[in-house]
Amino acid sequence: MRRIARVWPYGGLSMGFVGAAEMAEPMLELDWRAPFAIDVRVTLGVQGRGKGDPTYRVDEAGAIWRTSLTPDGPGTIRVLPSAPVTYSTPAPAPVSTRVRAWAWGPGAEWLLDALPAALGFYDDDSGFDSAAHPLIRDAARRHPGFRLGRSGRLMEALVPAILEQKVVILEAHRAWRILLSKFGTEPPGPAPRGMRVFPDPRIWRRIPSWEWHRAGVEGVRAETIIRAATVASTLERLLEVGHEEADRKLRTIPGIGIWTSAEARQRAAGDPDAVSVGDYHLKNIVGWALAGKDRSSDEEMLELLEPFKGHRHRATRLIGLSGGTRPTRAAGSGTGPARYGVGGPQRRGPRMSVRDYRKF
Repeated sequence: MRRIARVWPYGGLSMGFVGAAEMAEPMLELDWRAPFAIDVRVTLGVQGRGKGDPTYRVDEAGAIWRTSLTPDGPGTIRVLPSAPVTYSTPAPAPVSTRVRAWAWGPGAEWLLDALPAALGFYDDDSGFDSAAHPLIRDAARRHPGFRLGRSGRLMEALVPAILEQKVVILEAHRAWRILLSKFGTEPPGPAPRGMRVFPDPRIWRRIPSWEWHRAGVEGVRAETIIRAATVASTLERLLEVGHEEADRKLRTIPGIGIWTSAEARQRAAGDPDAVSVGDYHLKNIVGWALAGKDRSSDEEMLELLEPFKGHRHRATRLIGLSGGTRPTRAAGSGTGPARYGVGGPQRRGPRMSVRDYRKF
């Protein structure tokens, strides 16, 4: 076995190479000691798009598999977290976390190079005051391994965000699975069955109208994806500019608005302040968690998040991790101190239905 070791500038990281004589395909291996707590499943989990996502899997060992079309070509990565952190009782964050990863394909080295960023190595929470609200404070204390990562691949975050525009999530995830299964490529290495690599932008531009229809995607969303694919190389370079500039340029593409831009930048760039304004549920979740209101507007949501300006996306993620808690009063008292109990916005009024454009 040949092994090539590399010392990384942020310490505790080495990489080895296992030759093809020992495996069906060459593999790169990474053993990284992160100098902070990481909940790998929570941090990487936002990159998955529902059950059966062809680019994201969790195996029986709890390892996370991801595929990507990197600048160097297709790649597959398997990330094995350290022993799970139990959050049933608050505990001080550990000083380090060991992460092991294996990667295959032309993009293997790129994926391993990008893994620390994907796990939040560059996540800067300076200026974030979790004490501004008791729920945020408690969620941050109970989830010391929560970090905002960045995948470094904007198109791979943007296309599924466009598919999720103004439809229920199940409909969008179904379209994502159909399109990836049809137009994605076989992943390198021993990836779980059914996984696919994100198609090249040239492929997205050439998908015929009837294939979009078969996937349940109407013309508006299909045209938006095609427009984005036409300038894909320019879009990827937006990850090198500031978050505000990236947002402004993304929204110059017809069909991409504030919600879609935020959803893509949250995952690709780890933007801590990218709020999904216009989301069907988020405004109500935030209003319920921070103010106990059943229904809220986007304007009311932004007002509630104002104390976390610069980290508003971080705050909404922590609300999600809190389990949808809301302020209540002590039992039998209408004037006692507020506490937090499990709950969520009342489910009443019309709901969006799952549509199937394939039947239209």
